Amino acid sequence: MRRDDREDPFGDIFDEIERMMGGGPGDDGADAHVDAFDEGDQLRLVADLPGAEKEEISLQCDGETLTIAAGEYRERVRLPTRVDEHSAEATFNNGVLEVSFEKLDDAADIDLS
Repeated sequence: MRRDDREDPFGDIFDEIERMMGGGPGDDGADAHVDAFDEGDQLRLVADLPGAEKEEISLQCDGETLTIAAGEYRERVRLPTRVDEHSAEATFNNGVLEVSFEKLDDAADIDLS
């Protein structure tokens, strides 16, 4: 029986699993996992940065996107809501980065006179 020349429909799934597990060609283990938590008037992000040193971590935020850089690793995380980037507080402990922001209101109230 002749092999089908179409793409393997499971190839992308297996590639993603290998990437998440830290395997696969050219993977240096520099991928991070970032979770966002809506905590009322706060937004908290938690990123796993295994092997990173506190001194090499750089964070930048424009209110809509958080950029995390640590050595060879760099990721832009689109935030689920707008935040006040000037309210940011960050901690790094045992390879886990936590960043908290105050959320901004999505809409402004308009008073009618």
